[in-house]
Amino acid sequence: MEIKPGSRFKSAVCDAEVMVVKAGGEGELTCGGVPMVAEAPAERADGEASQMHGCVIGKRYINQAESIEILCIKSGDGSLYFGGEELMTKDTKKLPSTD
Repeated sequence: MEIKPGSRFKSAVCDAEVMVVKAGGEGELTCGGVPMVAEAPAERADGEASQMHGCVIGKRYINQAESIEILCIKSGDGSLYFGGEELMTKDTKKLPSTD
């Protein structure tokens, strides 16, 4: 699967859907331990219990090196991983004051 900005992927283990904001590096994007797919799968797969912590709509997820950034567009029960590394939520930046 080619991971490039603007690509959308769906989880095979839960309702999660994501969009790639920034892509770099080699690896496989997974949710709940199962590779994510471009089209909704016909049947749900069983996820790995250790990788079912959930992802939240509207949150951005990045890896340690910040080489990939994913936007969650539909919440789900599975956790997002890239190249075997769990993605963590990106800290929000504080906007400057306008007063």
